[in-house]
Amino acid sequence: MIAWLTGTTLGKFIVTFFISMVPVVELRLGLPYGIALGLPYFTALTAAILGNMVPVPFIIIYIKRIFAWLRRHWAALDGFITRLERRAEGKGEAVEKYGTWGLLILVAIPLPGTGAWTGALVAALLNLKVRKAFPVIFVGVCIAAAIMTGLTYGAIKLF
Repeated sequence: MIAWLTGTTLGKFIVTFFISMVPVVELRLGLPYGIALGLPYFTALTAAILGNMVPVPFIIIYIKRIFAWLRRHWAALDGFITRLERRAEGKGEAVEKYGTWGLLILVAIPLPGTGAWTGALVAALLNLKVRKAFPVIFVGVCIAAAIMTGLTYGAIKLF
């Protein structure tokens, strides 16, 4: 099915969009993958940023309720959820200390354990409103996209 999807520009856009929605890999994989598929840079960039940003408001608004529901219905997930919360709280200390600059840096650095999903989780645990956190996360995602673009094209030049 992926081969069928990646045969058209729309299909490549959709695959890039959905890869960029996946936690952990986000646009760090989505953008290079879209470029590797042959999408024009601006198209791959648009798909990756949009895909990365779609989950953000839902995470900020609903993640606490989702965690509570999962703990109630699947007690076995409690340890996993607690670890996620602790990791986010650890990253949240920098956000509390540096404010929106801390959140921006957390999202902008394209390393594992950072990115839009982590930023949105930290924002939710710190009770930041969507209207305050979303623009900061968006700018961070754009910075991460610029870094990934440089790394992607740098790697292409090397090989």
